[in-house]
Amino acid sequence: MQTHMRQEINEIPEATARLLDRSAAEIVAAGRALREKDPAFLITIARGSSDHAATFIKYAIELTAGRPVASLGPSLASIYGAKLRLEGGAAIAISQSGKSPDIVAMAEAATRSGAVTIALTNTLPSPIASASNHAININAGPELAVAATKSFVNSIVAGLALLSEWVDDEDLKAAIRNLPSHFEKAVKLDWNELAKELGDAESLYMLGRGPALSIASEAALKFKETSNMHAEAYSAAEVLHGPVALVEKRFPVVTFAARDAAEASAVEIAENLAAKGALAFATSDKVKAARKLPFVATGHPLTDALALILPFYGFVEAWSRAKGFNPDAPVALKKVTETL
Repeated sequence: MQTHMRQEINEIPEATARLLDRSAAEIVAAGRALREKDPAFLITIARGSSDHAATFIKYAIELTAGRPVASLGPSLASIYGAKLRLEGGAAIAISQSGKSPDIVAMAEAATRSGAVTIALTNTLPSPIASASNHAININAGPELAVAATKSFVNSIVAGLALLSEWVDDEDLKAAIRNLPSHFEKAVKLDWNELAKELGDAESLYMLGRGPALSIASEAALKFKETSNMHAEAYSAAEVLHGPVALVEKRFPVVTFAARDAAEASAVEIAENLAAKGALAFATSDKVKAARKLPFVATGHPLTDALALILPFYGFVEAWSRAKGFNPDAPVALKKVTETL
């Protein structure tokens, strides 16, 4: 019998198609609001997997729209009561449950300050939707496993769709329309070779650059959540500034490389770590010393990076079960964390 987590991973292609169908009008309206506002900057408001989704969206906006994006700590509003001047910008708040008190408080503060605020949520109606000018239902459907999977993916898809409407990017729009079919392929990929080689490893690094850094961060979190395994995410460039000191023979390193401008540099780092004796894997055809992990090339650098998380999700769910854990109910975690 499949776990809820595995079932929800399998549902990602359908969930993405549902989002693009059912939330199209909300996405167009929010994109129009961004065009009219023409924000000088954006902020993101999120925690956990949603914050990793926000990091992906940050890179996508900076690369495509040329606007700087900063992640703001929700405690600025909920604990410190800081008065931020955001009237020249826009804010994207991400919350699956739509009711985390600190996320809601920060969204309310951004709206009061004059920013155009957009909520990405899996729950409507909800406090986060009420706190924002616009709310986009990510339409992931019920997610029973504690570890988020389809809600993470759909949050990013919603953000990319919003971006494509804002800047009227036809190439990105086409790539997004093709995501369900690409996801159908990606969800079936097998990373069993990684599972065989990890063995009794107690720690590993997950690397990425640009949008793929958020994928590495999400992957590291999922190792911790589902398998009580220590995993840290780093920029493929930053890993050489200190963390590389821990990389000894057969230390596991997974590099998430998309078909974008950062692929060559990410691969170079993976190759260098493999030469040091690391157990190095990378999602690229360009590796020689490091080992290749299967991936789906989507034809667009942004959607290509996003598709990398699907085979990882399948891998980590199976890894968790093989280690005797229940990926649906990680120890000491619950589905909704309400932080002040």
